[in-house]
Amino acid sequence: MSNTVLVAGVDEAGRGPLAGPVVAAAVILNTDHQIDGLADSKKLSADQREKLAIEIRQHAVAVGIGIAEPALIDQINILQATLTAMAWAVEHLDPAADRALIDGNQLPNLPIPAQTLVGGDALEPAISAASIIAKTHRDALMVKLDKEYPGYGFARHKGYPTAAHRAALEQLGPCRAHRQSFRPVIQARLF
Repeated sequence: MSNTVLVAGVDEAGRGPLAGPVVAAAVILNTDHQIDGLADSKKLSADQREKLAIEIRQHAVAVGIGIAEPALIDQINILQATLTAMAWAVEHLDPAADRALIDGNQLPNLPIPAQTLVGGDALEPAISAASIIAKTHRDALMVKLDKEYPGYGFARHKGYPTAAHRAALEQLGPCRAHRQSFRPVIQARLF
């Protein structure tokens, strides 16, 4: 395996929510073990994602996670926090990647060669795997936040701006899990 070029797929979950972190994952797939069913995590059911996440973690050469908490998102903005989480995910790979394929059109600052691929989570299996790991990891974090901050429904909507989340935000006001710089959260503080 020493002559093999290790390519990491990198993707994120959680740019759009009003609460919780943005989570990035980097995955180096094992070329000797094909994982059937890899796709953009948004196209899979929660059960499919969970099953695939287990298989990815069991058979990948490496999986790295990067998490940018709401305070960092508020400090540097969601795009910069996403790119930072992606860089951290790549840094947490062991063994390290030789190069990276990044979903989207923005490159994080990495110490290895990298290229972007718009729609990569549907085109490149390693990015699909990263999409699944990022989504399942973030969903699990949101279930924990639901227990810490009951009443907002984080386990159900995962922090996305659903009608139920907006109603809870209006009624309860924001909590520490919310992104204080996001407009609906700012507006909820004004009530």
